[in-house]
Amino acid sequence: MNGKCKISMAVIRRLPKYHRYLKDLLNRDIKRISSKELSDIIGFTASQIRQDLNNFGGFGQQGYGYNVEELYYEIGKILGLTKDYKTIIIGAGNLGQALANYTNFERVGFEVKALFDINPKLFGIKIRDIEVRDMDNVKEFIKDKDIDIAILCTNKGSAQGVADKLVDSGIKAIWNFAPIDIRVPKDVIVENVNLIESLLTLTYLYKSVNQ
Repeated sequence: MNGKCKISMAVIRRLPKYHRYLKDLLNRDIKRISSKELSDIIGFTASQIRQDLNNFGGFGQQGYGYNVEELYYEIGKILGLTKDYKTIIIGAGNLGQALANYTNFERVGFEVKALFDINPKLFGIKIRDIEVRDMDNVKEFIKDKDIDIAILCTNKGSAQGVADKLVDSGIKAIWNFAPIDIRVPKDVIVENVNLIESLLTLTYLYKSVNQ
């Protein structure tokens, strides 16, 4: 990839979908696929697929298409999936526990090491052998276990304070499910997942096709 070329977020957000569909093709023992065939499966145009992949050097061959295994590996490498990531979940309520129960994280290299909460009644509870711990001990745990990513599942009122504590503890990546956009230093990455915003987008689209 040319370091001088800034890849758009639209392209980056399509990469995980390519990765997921290519994994499915591998599971079906499909060895190669054309951009047209990939288009029919994913829903992007063949031209869009070629443009997206050309941002990273291509990978296809004229008259042959794409080697599925090679493309799956290369996109995984682009997405940073050549290493495992140690994660923690902050907030052991319904959402935090549901995420802890989601086994697909491990399948793509994300290992949840612990949940943290401020409610003493939850301390010591295990979700799939993942223990709920006291939030007061999170800084020591992050440093001791060399945690890469924190998943934030707190309420709106406490989210920013918790984020500040995570950053102070050395966390450089936060997956934020709290219903607020948190503020972090420029060297910390945040991916916001606002469930209500996503739901309202769905209702808008539903309304637009049912008027």
